[in-house]
Amino acid sequence: MVNPTVLPGNSSTREELREQQRGSDFSELSRRITEAGLLRRRPLYYTVRFGAVALALAGGIGAFLALGDSWRQLIVAAFLAVVFGQLGLAAHDLAHRQVFSRRRPSEAGGLLVANLLLGMSYGWWMNKHTRHHANPNHEGKDPDVSPDILVWSRRQARGAKGLPRFIGKHQAALFFPLLTLEGLNLSFSSFKALKHPSMKRPVLEGTLLVVHFVAYFGALFTVLSPAKALACIAVHQGLFGIYLGSVFAPNHKGMPMIEEGVRLDFLRRQVLTSRNVRGSALIDVFMGGLNYQIEHHLFPSMPTPALGRAQVITERYCAELGIPYHRTGLIASHREALRHLRSVGEPLREAGH
Repeated sequence: MVNPTVLPGNSSTREELREQQRGSDFSELSRRITEAGLLRRRPLYYTVRFGAVALALAGGIGAFLALGDSWRQLIVAAFLAVVFGQLGLAAHDLAHRQVFSRRRPSEAGGLLVANLLLGMSYGWWMNKHTRHHANPNHEGKDPDVSPDILVWSRRQARGAKGLPRFIGKHQAALFFPLLTLEGLNLSFSSFKALKHPSMKRPVLEGTLLVVHFVAYFGALFTVLSPAKALACIAVHQGLFGIYLGSVFAPNHKGMPMIEEGVRLDFLRRQVLTSRNVRGSALIDVFMGGLNYQIEHHLFPSMPTPALGRAQVITERYCAELGIPYHRTGLIASHREALRHLRSVGEPLREAGH
């Protein structure tokens, strides 16, 4: 197991030479993975998986229309929160070209699932997620560990001001309650990003987002009374946010942070900052394959059903090289993440005394 500490920078000539010597390590792993046929597309798997999610979405919408103005709609809202989580995982796979090898069908599918069905900008999320993959847990380069509301290192805690400083003191206890807002945060950030110069299709993405929310709020307030509609929104968006957080938080939170100036080759940068979650086929479905986070970061375009076999190859290879490789259970992964959040918030608690 890798301790959740900060990996310090090292600019010595000896370390640079050592890094150059290790440059072929990933190439050898890539060769083994390719020879095992694990990068081939799996059209049947994705047809069945996406078809099942589409049927679940249609069933949820059908149940919503059939029940009418009833408090039992809260059950439907909870069910659709899980369906939306699966749609998010589908958008993730499309973005990484796990489904289609070509860019255009991947983007078309991503816009359909993310913007139209989820109300989240595909272009904004793709840009953010690509930067995360390039430098996971890097304080200055990974947007997922930027000190927005939460702080991810003691250095960030010591420099925190305003809301992050206030929340950071108790962020471990507040983590899951804050996740209830994650779905709304994704949508808010999506609309905000439409003005950014990096957005390639702001008009198209904005139109799809507006269509999503007109249909979403229009259906809720047409079929339900205002009180029931608001309650359904709270249940649906809250559970959707918790689901997404429960899938993505175990992957890197609590793993080593990389300081500015550190030099790690690609293989070690991805393995040392990522955590795998062991479990059954149910965990595979729940997390959409992201429980094999190490392999996913090493081979982002690898189809989900190949990740299990890749995990065995990768773990053995890391053992050959003496690279720490971390796997743990789902509950244990959350404990590690929460323990890290509490630890890095300690400077704020001490300053408050």
